Amino acid sequence: MSAEHHSSLLDAVKGQPKQVWITAFAAVIAFMGIGLVDPILLSIAKGLNATPSQVTLLFSSYLGVQVLAMLVTGAASAKFGPKRTVLVGLTLIVAATALCSAAGSIEQLVGLRAVWGLGNAFFIATALSVIVGAATGGQAGAILLYEAALGVGLSVGPLLGALLGSISWRGPFLGTAILMAGALVLCAVFLKSDKGETRAPIKLLDPLRALKHTGLLRTSVASALYTAAFFAVLAWSPFVLGWNAIAVGLVFCGWGLCVAVAGVALAPRLAAKLGERHAAAAAVSGYAVLMLVLAVPSKPVLVAGIVVSGLVSGLLNTLFTGTAMSISDAPRPVASAGYNFCRWLGGAVAATLVGHVAEWFGSPQAPFIASAVLCVVAGVLLSLRERQADPHTLPEEAALVGEEF
Repeated sequence: MSAEHHSSLLDAVKGQPKQVWITAFAAVIAFMGIGLVDPILLSIAKGLNATPSQVTLLFSSYLGVQVLAMLVTGAASAKFGPKRTVLVGLTLIVAATALCSAAGSIEQLVGLRAVWGLGNAFFIATALSVIVGAATGGQAGAILLYEAALGVGLSVGPLLGALLGSISWRGPFLGTAILMAGALVLCAVFLKSDKGETRAPIKLLDPLRALKHTGLLRTSVASALYTAAFFAVLAWSPFVLGWNAIAVGLVFCGWGLCVAVAGVALAPRLAAKLGERHAAAAAVSGYAVLMLVLAVPSKPVLVAGIVVSGLVSGLLNTLFTGTAMSISDAPRPVASAGYNFCRWLGGAVAATLVGHVAEWFGSPQAPFIASAVLCVVAGVLLSLRERQADPHTLPEEAALVGEEF
């Protein structure tokens, strides 16, 4: 990654037009949705008389729909234009989050989270192109702004969930709906019209065709296994902690900050030293060790492990994407879509099964041990020799961790 990419955030924000700031603000709110429900999982379970397995479906439905929608968002944006795609996504998010605050059962909440995931897919997949197209000072500055939005969203989401969730589990959903409604109005007024633009068509099956490349498929499967472990941390550890919303929110705020810092600042250095694939293999092996640390029946150890896992997750989010971008000859947007389909499918399956794994083995530590095994398998897949050289520089797109959410 170039030195230009790591120019100061101050340089990146100077003189940016309104539509860049508005889209970045909306991106912060969208990224907040990833960790928003973490601090209130126990409150939701109590308020709706739901089991842990039922509550973790809030992640499964959100991710499952987002996974499938990611295959069509590129085609939709190419056909209808970025502004219309962004507005559709934001409208779905506003409607879903507002209705979540009034849900009367866990089934209703799970269904509405699916609608939220659909809206998020349309928005997130398109927001980057809007920022890059409108930003002054080149693509590097625009990417830095997008990364900043990701970092703020990941760290603020758990805090907002904790603060509003301490009043009622419905509070974080209503707060998000209000913030996103403001973003929707601003985007509708200030984003540039799609009329008159010429856009290259994207076929629906192109991302799946890209996975015929052995190296890309292997990387995507390894990423899916890691992402399953990632969601064992995100969706299960609040139940193991058993703490109130404020305490869980603070833990995951620290986690989110670590994800953002490692993905932007540390991953390029590790890739430069070891190469993308080797760095990813080393990092995912470290994540396996961390999963075993999380399995230690001690809450202080669990908290430390969660926060440190954010650093390794930040590395892996960037390194996996860099590998996916460089390992095949497919156009980068197409390769990214196929890779993200596999990756978040792993997360959706894990979020569905994590509670059941604990029940099947009769231990709250079982999901972490299973996650360690998955990470070992991922490390083996990444260690297999490829015909292509292992590059020691990351494509600029690799830092766009938020694009994958």
